[in-house]
Amino acid sequence: MAILHPLLLAFLLLFQANGNEGNNSGRFPVVISTWPFVEAVRAAWLAVDGGSSAIDAVVEGCSACEELRCDGTVGPGGSPDENGESTIDALIMNGITMEVGAVAAMRYVKDGIKAARLVMDYTRHTLLVGEQASAFAISMGLPGPMNLSSSESIQKWTNWKANSCQPNFWKNVMPADGCGPYHLQETGNTCSKHNWIGETKLKTSHVGRHSHDTISMAVIDKKGHIAVGTSTNGASFKIPGRVGDGPIAGSSSYADDEVGACGATGDGDIMMRFLPCYQVVESMRQGMEPRLAAKDAMSRIARKYPDFMGAVIAINREGMHAGACHGWTFQYSVRSTDMDDVEIFTVVP
Repeated sequence: MAILHPLLLAFLLLFQANGNEGNNSGRFPVVISTWPFVEAVRAAWLAVDGGSSAIDAVVEGCSACEELRCDGTVGPGGSPDENGESTIDALIMNGITMEVGAVAAMRYVKDGIKAARLVMDYTRHTLLVGEQASAFAISMGLPGPMNLSSSESIQKWTNWKANSCQPNFWKNVMPADGCGPYHLQETGNTCSKHNWIGETKLKTSHVGRHSHDTISMAVIDKKGHIAVGTSTNGASFKIPGRVGDGPIAGSSSYADDEVGACGATGDGDIMMRFLPCYQVVESMRQGMEPRLAAKDAMSRIARKYPDFMGAVIAINREGMHAGACHGWTFQYSVRSTDMDDVEIFTVVP
């Protein structure tokens, strides 16, 4: 039996490795995003199809959505908090290294996904918050400080104030007037319950398509590497300082090269309690196909919160994708090598 020379064996192994990587080009790249954010997916596709890494493509796609102010809930100029201010939450994750960079409640800087990448690339941290996140981003070269409000967000806030600040996110408190300040109900208070906000008043009816439509994007590049990113300006009329699921790894998005990726959108205050994207990826790791993994993650939340609204997208490392939702009809966008342009998929509860 002939014995291969060590140099020849090394050459054959290298050829085989390169050949396997090259085979990915038939299936990949793939870009998938929550909602019909077609221009964002096109921007990511243009980058990754041109040879950019999954990380670079995620930044391009989410940045496009921030610039376009997708549906008013991504980027600057949307989702005012109780004080009328817009802030930014964003996250990026590298499925090769499991590194994560994120910013939360970031003021005065509009480029959320770029700030998140700066955290990942140039610090040993995972998450920076508030004005300190803003100062970091500006010190690293991003434009700012700037006013993130817009005429539309200010008008939205003005209308909300005129409606006695309803709906809002308070519960079990006494309002001094229709718009607060709020305080704890005193023991033995004889005031009518009509004068305080009870537990039952906090419903998800104010969580809807145009108040919680975060962009969460996953990209598989030509080498089969996976990255995810999320960007949002959060929930409209949130209590100042609130951070939702957008910058939380495993909740808004998650990626692992060995398995696949997930993105989420919806009522982040509830969804982050369940880490649905971590659940989706781990379910796929155990052999569950994307459709079932996505449905399973939603059902886990719905069992505890039957009125919540949310959705997830799932994609495995082979490029098979699916979505699942609860409480609303959901759409997601995909571009792959067998498509001429971005395609929209509709999912019903």
